[in-house]
Amino acid sequence: MGRFTDWLLRRGSAPVTKTTRRRIDLGPDEPLYPIYAIGDVHGSLDQLIAAEERIARDIQKTGQPGPVVLLGDYVDRGPNSGQVLDHLIRPSELKLRRVPICGNHDDLFARFLDQPEAYWDWLGIGGDRTLTSYGIDLTFLGNNKKTRLERLSYSLADAVPPAHKEFLAQLPTSLRIGRFVFVHAGIKPGVPLDQQDDKDLMWIRDPFLAEGPKMPFLVIHGHTPQPEPYRGPGRIGIDTGAYYSGKLTVLKLQGEQLSII
Repeated sequence: MGRFTDWLLRRGSAPVTKTTRRRIDLGPDEPLYPIYAIGDVHGSLDQLIAAEERIARDIQKTGQPGPVVLLGDYVDRGPNSGQVLDHLIRPSELKLRRVPICGNHDDLFARFLDQPEAYWDWLGIGGDRTLTSYGIDLTFLGNNKKTRLERLSYSLADAVPPAHKEFLAQLPTSLRIGRFVFVHAGIKPGVPLDQQDDKDLMWIRDPFLAEGPKMPFLVIHGHTPQPEPYRGPGRIGIDTGAYYSGKLTVLKLQGEQLSII
């Protein structure tokens, strides 16, 4: 992440939420229905719509509906962040049951809306593209810091709908269904789910990528892009860089069967 990573290290760690975001635990029973998981969207509205259409066709073909878990990072980097949030807030025209999870970029956007000065460096990791999707042109904010922040605060209040702020605030950081755990980044190896830190669920790479959960779960995650979906110890990563590759991965889980839709 370059400059932003340096900024985080100077602060001591990734941002930590003041209050723990909610988590969804549907218990240990194995699901009797398929589950679809969608990787990091990053403002790629066309790819998201196409992914949902693929899921709808699969459900129609099999006659077996199931929840659609989105693994976070709906905003930043791609061209249509605001429009992606609009799409997810509206009920699905395809009758899909969406369960969106919070990604680190979504959490940072929510923080920026409340404290733009404290999270100004978010603009350098794709946040500028998010503001552009809302019609905010940073070049017209001026160079004076006080004036710039005042103008931006007015622009944010006018451009970002309250429903978008509420959506971001209510996103959970994890979903557990039987042996499957869905998170944005991963989990800290060996730590029980109810003791996980939000910052790990949204930010972790190693040691999770190398070691896996070290618990009897299969973790489905995004956050670390690869050219293809990739399987590691106790985990499957499905971030395939939609905003630059044009490829938004959909993973279907049904019993012991795993497939890409």
